[in-house]
Amino acid sequence: MRRRTFLTGAAATAAVAGSGSLLSACGSSAGSGVPRLDFLSLAWQTESVKANKALVAQWNQRHPEVQVRYVQGSWDDVHDQLLTSFEGGAAPDIIHDEGIDLTDFGFGGYLADLTDLLPAGLKSRIPQATWDTARFNGGVYGVPFLQEPRVLIANRTLLVKAGVRLPDDTHPWTWQEFEDICRELSHHGGGSAERYGTAWPMSSPVSVTLNLSLTTGGRILYKDEGSGHTEVRFGTADSAFAEMVRRQVRTDRSAPSSALALGGGDVLPGFFAGRYAMLPLDFSYRQQIQQQAPKNFDWVTLPLPVGTHAPDGGRAQGVSPQTLSVAKSCKHQQAAVEFIDFMTQTPHLVQLAQGDWMPPTGTAALRDPSLTTTKLGWSTGMALASHLTASPALGSRGYPEWSDKIATPALQQYYSGAIGLDSLRGKLVRDGNRVFERYRE
Repeated sequence: MRRRTFLTGAAATAAVAGSGSLLSACGSSAGSGVPRLDFLSLAWQTESVKANKALVAQWNQRHPEVQVRYVQGSWDDVHDQLLTSFEGGAAPDIIHDEGIDLTDFGFGGYLADLTDLLPAGLKSRIPQATWDTARFNGGVYGVPFLQEPRVLIANRTLLVKAGVRLPDDTHPWTWQEFEDICRELSHHGGGSAERYGTAWPMSSPVSVTLNLSLTTGGRILYKDEGSGHTEVRFGTADSAFAEMVRRQVRTDRSAPSSALALGGGDVLPGFFAGRYAMLPLDFSYRQQIQQQAPKNFDWVTLPLPVGTHAPDGGRAQGVSPQTLSVAKSCKHQQAAVEFIDFMTQTPHLVQLAQGDWMPPTGTAALRDPSLTTTKLGWSTGMALASHLTASPALGSRGYPEWSDKIATPALQQYYSGAIGLDSLRGKLVRDGNRVFERYRE
């Protein structure tokens, strides 16, 4: 769920320099007595940094009564730095983060509950289902503003040559069709002739498995509606996605085991070389592909396959959106929310979405012509956005410990073939529920 690292040039310099100054960032009054709010931004791509800084400058020009200072942060260490700044009383006033971090910080009392601070226009701008990604423990602890589906990035030349039907938003492949096509596209003659239908970069196996289990009607992490407590289950619908990935790696050999430990960017050279026909990647990887693909390399963005007999036609995906929150220690919380309202107005959401190469959350922004174009696959992502739902991890106290200590090693062992399904189920459920039980009040 954490954004990938792909910093270059000025953006990398800004992020590194900014992360070191995070702990000194705390809103105060300027020499003139005008309130100054510190805005921690985790924008990292050149276009995104430029868009964020331009919006801050625009706000400051229009609102001399409340000024905002842009503070550059980095996704690499934001959780630990924020925790230190919260405990040290030096937190930024307005915080750019992602939904998965809101749980610990919200339950820890570090973030303001925005329920009574949000203006009606902002609340209506974003669909109710998207608000659910930031709502837990009876409060709203962030404003979700960017979201990211997973898609298939495919070598169009290879698919067309094989006579494969290209799926679209209204007629996606099923997972079974995807498996069949990947087998058909795979060749194991050794050397340059070797090709796999797909590759599964699983450097973060838990988030991928959780969020895509929804496509088969599962979710793995279930919350009791009354108590809010989390329970791990691993029934047939929950395990179907994981079983498919393992079949492709261990049985069909339509996906290489060597990719399991890699990140999305690590498999791109093999994709460009024709070693992999398709890659399941986060939507924003299109920017990296567009920049790095060889000349005349014909690639296409396709919707993710769907499960059968699953809710929402198997199109649902779990997401942890990027969010804007207000520190509970902020002395000007209403002004901070007004700035967030400004940042998430429809034209501004479009700017931020273009800079980050991912869909915005606003209903009107998702219909903007610049984002619904078929160029570079934009329209595919916008069509998928309406099917995004809160990741099962969101609002689950104890998730980081379960993910790090239980689920990550267990899934790595399962996907590599070291353990079987029954052993995986035992680790995730038996050992996992012991973790979550410790976080119950």
